[in-house]
Amino acid sequence: MRRTVKQQTYDEERALYHLIDADVIDCVFDGPADGESALKESRDISVHNSRFSLRYPLWHTRQFALRDCRMDETARAALWYATDGVIENSVLNGVKCLREAADITLQNVTAVSSEFGWKCCDLTVRDSEITSDYLFLECRDSRFERLTMHGKYSFQYVRDLTIEDSVLDTKDAFWHAQNVIVKNSVVNGEYLGWYSDGLTLIGCRIRGTQPLCYCKNLRLIDCTMEDADLGFEYSDVEAEVHGEILSVKNPKSGHITADAIGQIIREDDIYGGTCVIMVRG
Repeated sequence: MRRTVKQQTYDEERALYHLIDADVIDCVFDGPADGESALKESRDISVHNSRFSLRYPLWHTRQFALRDCRMDETARAALWYATDGVIENSVLNGVKCLREAADITLQNVTAVSSEFGWKCCDLTVRDSEITSDYLFLECRDSRFERLTMHGKYSFQYVRDLTIEDSVLDTKDAFWHAQNVIVKNSVVNGEYLGWYSDGLTLIGCRIRGTQPLCYCKNLRLIDCTMEDADLGFEYSDVEAEVHGEILSVKNPKSGHITADAIGQIIREDDIYGGTCVIMVRG
């Protein structure tokens, strides 16, 4: 028979360790004992309308749902090595919140976490807002829809991702990324996409200095660039761009077409670039 744990407060070490086939409702994980790992190694659990203020609450948890919950800043490293989970309508504010997790869906989640989503796979993130300095490092095989993110070094060393209808306010995004598609999104960021391979941007608005350098197999389709200068240095690129590119510097190969280009810089080109650059009209 499925167990119900309701309106309880836990602060001891491993308070509900290896909980199986249970619903946790209206509970608080906080208190003077300052215990860790409250729900570690749990299986087939649902947690609803509960608050977490203690460290490492959901490690190695499988088949779980977390709904209408809040994790405070002190809920450090909350969800590590977790699999097959759903997180909905929740706030995740602990440092290093999600790491090395797999098959997790986040829906309508708000998070402030300096390192979020590292080394995860098979994530689905929808209708969420995340603030993180280092976001989704080495994440793979994942999909993001209507994500609003604020941070610095996002999506580095990722592979096989799709991002749609999102706003990425970032810096140094997509460094060393492989096989990433970004559709109908706003990307604000300095030094976007350096050293990527197979980065494709479709219908995106791109802003920031020195974007898309040292790229392989780079494609921009129906994108708009604003305030972008010194772009495409030593990149293999196929780009159809609306708006004005302030300056293009030493692209390596391919084609770049834009409405206007303020300056084409061909100097100190150590690779002997063959890229064709065209201005419409």
